[in-house]
Amino acid sequence: MTKREVIGRYRGSFLGLLWTFVNPVLMLSIYTFVFGVIFKVRLDPHNSHIHDDQFAFAMLLFTGLILFNLFSECLSRAPGLILNNVNYVKKVIFPLEILPLVSLGSALFHAGISFLVLFSSLLIIEHPLQWTVILLPLILLPLIMLTAGLSWILASIGVFVRDIGQFIGLILTMLLFLSPIFYPASALPEAVRDYLFLNPLTLIIEQARAVILYGQLPEWSSLALYYLIAFFVAWSGLMWFKKTRKGFADVL
Repeated sequence: MTKREVIGRYRGSFLGLLWTFVNPVLMLSIYTFVFGVIFKVRLDPHNSHIHDDQFAFAMLLFTGLILFNLFSECLSRAPGLILNNVNYVKKVIFPLEILPLVSLGSALFHAGISFLVLFSSLLIIEHPLQWTVILLPLILLPLIMLTAGLSWILASIGVFVRDIGQFIGLILTMLLFLSPIFYPASALPEAVRDYLFLNPLTLIIEQARAVILYGQLPEWSSLALYYLIAFFVAWSGLMWFKKTRKGFADVL
């Protein structure tokens, strides 16, 4: 179903599946041109861990946006997943709980392509591709669990509360600007920096940049705590979904 989801998105378009490569390449090129060439954004030399040139800020930005887009795509679609697949609800044998996972699989495919574009770009512009990048799956796994858990909860609530989709859009916009996507967390004053980590994306974005761009090891203790929370959210989300799915047919 994930394969069908990915192919279906580009069915009928001229470039077809090639758009999965074209989109991130174009976006990264635009970020570099706008922020590196036009605005000439430069990093704070005291807080920067990578070589500062016209590409540095675009790489930081692109890394953060890959993770935000993965999270955002799943959560924005989750409230409508059951509503858009009513024909599956009355089929007792169909496991409705896989619908959020199909959406997650599609988002992961696009995130994977974007990471390939990022890694290729680092090699092309002669920025070092750090060996710590092999730890990236360890950074992504808790985000995947957290996203799955929240998707199960939102997919269920979306059946009973149709306004939840509009509300999630606002929340995601807030998370976008309250994440260290357009700036590194180290750029904030210490007095407010800790509050930024209340955002579930902050730690993952910072750790992904550390292993991909800075060549640093993850903060294992923080990551371990994130794993525990993400596992609890995933387990709770699945249990909530299974408990409430009995009422889907009555509402729909």
